[in-house]
Amino acid sequence: MTASVPDPHTPAAPATDDQTRHPSRSGPLDTAQDQLRSAVRLLGYDEGMHAMLATPRRELHVAVPLRRDDGSVQVLAGYRVQHNISRGPGKGGLRYAPGVDIDEVRALAMWMTWKCAVVDLPYGGAKGGVAIDPRGYSTAELERVTRRYTSELMPVIGPERDIMAPDIGTTEQTMSWVMDTYSVNTGFTTPGVVTGKPLAVGGSLGRATATSRGVVHAAEAALADAGTGLPEVTCAVQGFGKVGSHAARFLADGGARVVAVSDENGGVYAADGLDLAALQRHVAETSSVQGFPQADPIGNDELLGLDVDVLVPAAVENVLDADSARRVKARWVVEGANGPTTSEGDRVLAERGITVVPDILANAGGVVVSYFEWVQANQAYWWSEVEIAEKLAQRMRTAYQAVATRARADGITLRDAALVIGVSRVAEAHQLRGLYP
Repeated sequence: MTASVPDPHTPAAPATDDQTRHPSRSGPLDTAQDQLRSAVRLLGYDEGMHAMLATPRRELHVAVPLRRDDGSVQVLAGYRVQHNISRGPGKGGLRYAPGVDIDEVRALAMWMTWKCAVVDLPYGGAKGGVAIDPRGYSTAELERVTRRYTSELMPVIGPERDIMAPDIGTTEQTMSWVMDTYSVNTGFTTPGVVTGKPLAVGGSLGRATATSRGVVHAAEAALADAGTGLPEVTCAVQGFGKVGSHAARFLADGGARVVAVSDENGGVYAADGLDLAALQRHVAETSSVQGFPQADPIGNDELLGLDVDVLVPAAVENVLDADSARRVKARWVVEGANGPTTSEGDRVLAERGITVVPDILANAGGVVVSYFEWVQANQAYWWSEVEIAEKLAQRMRTAYQAVATRARADGITLRDAALVIGVSRVAEAHQLRGLYP
């Protein structure tokens, strides 16, 4: 295991070799750093505070050797970034995807820092990943990858240090393997080392759909600000995975007409509204929304430009850049994914008067219920699903109202208001704790 610490004198993370070869490329880290610069400017912080907020506290690059089922050995690249721990232990998902690299993990960890602060959780931000396409590996191979990755991170994770959760490419089973590996090495069962676990080993009711429910709470709050509600709007959801599929269903349950959804292969459209129950059965059988017989095919880019009221990008980063943002016809964009809008795309949407409910607010439901799961694990007492639903709704509504109030008071966007609140809370923690000599 090797640790890499960025230069503390500069707020920008060091460039990777790929960035050096392609300096004009815009990625998630560029977007995250642009957002931080905007918040620092609005808050009037000096360069020293900017550097403290921009620089990850700890980064780990680990080799993850895997013995394949056929006996061959493959070495995978793994990462864990603890961006900030001034408000509490690191908190963030573990992602398995072929394109995972250190800059993506840095960006995701930074967004987690602000997200936890916006919804006022006693956490800092962290994120992890392994560069692997889990679809090409057996369950036994994925278990070996997870256990080796966890063992490499043992010195820096734990319920008081850094708490993992599922993300793209990982599941509650992955979290069970992480928890077991950690527990075996410590000598006692430690359910609080991860969240998003199965109920049988200390998981929480409501966790699997928490991010999606949070997205809908955020959408409802934004619509209410404009004097309308879900029964009056049409919606399109890009991404039909863990977040998007449930968000589409909850939007429809609330009365919205969900006319289009998509996954990585393409999308489907029905002007009168999709039969989401039938669509989910189709996806369970075919692993894709494509070919759904009760709707017309549509491309992902086409979906982003549909004439709908609410657009929910719930897939991956950077789908709404300057070009695609110009095609958006929705009045509201509610970000279910992390970093779906680039800085340039954000400016275009703002100029066009489109309201963006930012990711660090809109998709915070997952980390809110992760916090509830962590609290329950630490006290060995579990709440009912009704209690969790009520606590989640209250936390999301309170956070939205604080962000909307700040936006109106300062004449800024919801994103800038959320960033100002999140960044200022982290900066306050820095200032109160002081700088260790």
